[in-house]
Amino acid sequence: MRAMLMGAAAAALAIATAGGAQAADKVKACWVYTGPVGDFGYSYQHDQGRLFAAKALGDKVDAATFVENVPDSDAERAIEQLARSGCNIVFTTSFGFMDPTIKVAKKFPKVMFEHATGYKRAPNVSTYAAKFYEGRYVMGQIAGKMTKSNTIGYIVSFPIPEVVSGIDAFERGLATTNPNAKIKIVWVNTWFDPGKEADAAKALIAQGADILTQHTDSAAPLQEAEKAGVLGFGQSSDMMKFAPKAQLTANTDNWGPYYAQRIQAVIDGTWKSEDTWDGIGKGMVVLAPFANMPDDVKAMAEKTTAAIGSGALHPFACPVLDQDGKDRCKPGDKALADGDILSMNWYVKGIDDKVPQ
Repeated sequence: MRAMLMGAAAAALAIATAGGAQAADKVKACWVYTGPVGDFGYSYQHDQGRLFAAKALGDKVDAATFVENVPDSDAERAIEQLARSGCNIVFTTSFGFMDPTIKVAKKFPKVMFEHATGYKRAPNVSTYAAKFYEGRYVMGQIAGKMTKSNTIGYIVSFPIPEVVSGIDAFERGLATTNPNAKIKIVWVNTWFDPGKEADAAKALIAQGADILTQHTDSAAPLQEAEKAGVLGFGQSSDMMKFAPKAQLTANTDNWGPYYAQRIQAVIDGTWKSEDTWDGIGKGMVVLAPFANMPDDVKAMAEKTTAAIGSGALHPFACPVLDQDGKDRCKPGDKALADGDILSMNWYVKGIDDKVPQ
């Protein structure tokens, strides 16, 4: 779910003809990114997925076209330009691109669209997202074991359900290993701004945080952790090379197999509008190698990851108490319903903060 305020880039020229859900000899696949591919975070990881699909499908796909640094305000123009230029399938990777995607799709019924992290679909629009919160639960458990100050710094972008559910899942994991630890949250209101992210990290470290986590896209917070001799977690991609002494793990997004599968469906003429929401079990969320932690903590993290992947453990297993102590589960449910997680705009018990309105 992305809503970055950055300058737009022009779409590259395309050479294929827009097609519908019929078999095609070669498909032109195109991507729209909210940030730069060099953020080494969210947009970078989507681009790694593009490269994976290109390699997996070989000469059956032209996957060379992408547009980066597209703000929500310019999304409709960028998406329509790709549709007009011959893309058979367009992946739009920001939550803020949802309405522009739907609007352009109506104009181009023979072009297939895939929107990341949204909820609006159409006959030629699918939606897809990852259960990022699953990895954050594991990270919360690790943080609880590794903190000495019992203060965890959490740098976040925008108060949308993806971010709020991540904070809640982290707190749920943290409470299982260290109920005395507390999260300090700083909202930076951007997905990618290394300067603001670094300043937030410095402020949290100054307030006693010895573990940093983030739901922003640059490696700046981890680099600040490295400088200060504290620990942290990467976001969207494995950021170990930026902070080899600080990174404990990273909550990485693995889009490649999904992109290859959906492009293949266009090639085969079997593409249809669907909603996909997968996590650790399906390999869409992958935790980077556990590092800079004792063996017993690593073993715990591996066990929790495996349990989530198998379905034996749900980060929002009932009861799920909110800040007022109210159980948000429905009677008889074993875990919080998917719809409630996807629309989460409240904090769980244990977080001393308010969700910005």
